[in-house]
Amino acid sequence: MRIVLPGALPDPAVAGELAAHLGNSAPTLLQWLSHARCTAHAADTAASGCLPHELWLLQACGFQPEGDQNFATGLGPLHAGKAGHHDDQPIWVAELVHVAPSRDGAALLPARELAITPDQSVALFESVHDRFLEDGFQLEHIDTEHWRLTPPEGFTAASASPALVSVTSVNDWWPQAAQARPWRRLVNEIQMLWFAHPINAARQEQGLPPVNSLWLYGGARPGQLASIPADDTQIHENLLEPLYKQDWGGWITALAALENHVFAPLGTMPSQLILTGRERSVSLTPSRAHRWLGRLPGRKQTWRTWWSSQN
Repeated sequence: MRIVLPGALPDPAVAGELAAHLGNSAPTLLQWLSHARCTAHAADTAASGCLPHELWLLQACGFQPEGDQNFATGLGPLHAGKAGHHDDQPIWVAELVHVAPSRDGAALLPARELAITPDQSVALFESVHDRFLEDGFQLEHIDTEHWRLTPPEGFTAASASPALVSVTSVNDWWPQAAQARPWRRLVNEIQMLWFAHPINAARQEQGLPPVNSLWLYGGARPGQLASIPADDTQIHENLLEPLYKQDWGGWITALAALENHVFAPLGTMPSQLILTGRERSVSLTPSRAHRWLGRLPGRKQTWRTWWSSQN
């Protein structure tokens, strides 16, 4: 089993203080950290176009970027799953999102935070399907939150994951290249169409943000993935939002919930434990040697070295 914990590596400035809470909030996790072999990796989100845990997942699946592709292009075939593997053409995915003005230009809420129902997704899909065809874009409904998009020949655009955009700014990742102009124009039309759509009127009455835009990413081929994620890989994102909001009280609360629902019931450390922060990740594996060394004076705190590291 492999467990991935996005957001589990706090900012170095507060890591030391938060470490003092692990014994009470997550004693099982603390035991794992104290008796594990660690391999640390830098995760440059500006270069990869995705969050560190997404980068790890793509690397674990053997994704190989081609040419000037970044790693985020691999999220297209990864998220499309079997729906995109009937050929080896580049796969672009459009995620249903909410975009709103912000202090930094525009902010994005990804689909996982919007509570979109299957009926809402289908209704929005049907409202724009023919308009996409007029501009040479074909749409395929993959699931409630994602649609596969096949663009006209010659189309290209920079790729960034919706998860990364949601914790940075739309302005940082909005495609500016001339080749992406048809997509920008189409998105503007969709935003106007969905502004008054009955689905969004109903959502606003329920206190939910409107689904008012699409975020396009991907562009890699399925053949660039050597494998699909293993069935025994668990990704728990409870710590991600508190990390980026620097809500360290919420981070401790979320960690305690993971202790109760994930770590303690499992007991034994998984074969691989992945922790990620803003720009780094660590891979932990059980180590008999570390268990023996942990009994030596001064060796029990070695995990704090990488826990508080800047790199």
